[in-house]
Amino acid sequence: MNIIFLGAPGAGKGTCANKICAEHGIPHISTGDIFRANMRNKTELGMKAKSFMDTGALVPDSLVIEIVADRLQQDDCNKGYVLDGFPRTIPQAEALEKIATIDYVINLEVDDEIIIKRLEGRRACACGNTSHVKWLNGSTKCPKCGMEMYLRDDDRPETVQNRLAIYNKETAPLIGYYTKKGMVTNIDGTGEVEDVLPRVQRALKK
Repeated sequence: MNIIFLGAPGAGKGTCANKICAEHGIPHISTGDIFRANMRNKTELGMKAKSFMDTGALVPDSLVIEIVADRLQQDDCNKGYVLDGFPRTIPQAEALEKIATIDYVINLEVDDEIIIKRLEGRRACACGNTSHVKWLNGSTKCPKCGMEMYLRDDDRPETVQNRLAIYNKETAPLIGYYTKKGMVTNIDGTGEVEDVLPRVQRALKK
């Protein structure tokens, strides 16, 4: 079961993908997480990605395709995987077709106004955990490891607006691309994960 999750930044792709992967025992492949891990470790790849991500710009196709192709060759992908954050452009989707077969495309639909509120309140931790200020109850500490949480540069209001503009221009056309292939299921992504996840699970069972 090879699945792509589509949706604007902050639509909830990562949260739903993690739970679907845990349920089916397949890896969650997030290009954003891979790049951020490299940024934390100050690798050459991470520094290249950081120059784009800090402004909300898309990382160049060649860089993303290279890292995804390498990841899909690892043994844990043999039984399937969920791609989150890739492909982001039609050229990336065309490149993906040369190295993988996709079974389902889940598109999470959320209004821009809701996404902006979600991202402005999102906090990240160096351990990789993320949370929202409404769940932190005034604390600035990570509930997972106790370290200080912070607002990511790509979640700042001015960057979020740029990310959404780029998504609508570059990534949203993928919905039409995969719809023509009969692969897309559109899911209402509003509400908490407890509301959205059952919608995704029902779609996959069909």
